[in-house]
Amino acid sequence: MALFDRLKDQAKNLQQQAQGGRGTTTGGAGHGGSHGGSRGGSRAQLVGVLKTQLGSLKTELKSGAYRDASMAMCALVAAADGHVDAAEIQQMESLILGNDVLQNFPPEQLRTRFHKHVDQLTRNFPQGKAEALQEIAKAAKKPTEARAVIQTGIVIAGADGHFSQAEQSILREACATLGLQPAEFQL
Repeated sequence: MALFDRLKDQAKNLQQQAQGGRGTTTGGAGHGGSHGGSRGGSRAQLVGVLKTQLGSLKTELKSGAYRDASMAMCALVAAADGHVDAAEIQQMESLILGNDVLQNFPPEQLRTRFHKHVDQLTRNFPQGKAEALQEIAKAAKKPTEARAVIQTGIVIAGADGHFSQAEQSILREACATLGLQPAEFQL
């Protein structure tokens, strides 16, 4: 709805910046006043735009810090509602392994890191969350990677067509950890 329209507009702005050079975001958060009438379509468009944007940065996103932070972000999104079941882990793993940018890394590395965080979050959510956020913080040194971690989280969160309040909250916390403004991503 309106949130997804704003996220889509912001994603387009970020994509234009990535293609046009190194500018900082200007906060042109775009209100996206039209609701468009296509609820599901705008969600699918948002995920598509962010996937495209991340794909355009694929050659830049090859560091271990991005890989590890992305896997921590995916685990946090999966566990945002406080629990993770086997079907959700399977679906999340499929999304991770099918993600164009994450194909920069060997699948077993991704699985290992994702499962490590999921296990920690399942055993002790507050401690697992703190450890995942520490991993995410390592991407803060490179602004392109930091933004890509949040974008990856949004893509993963929106892949099921439902962007829950818990997922938005976890993404806002990750933004704070990375020194990014949640408003930049309309969170």
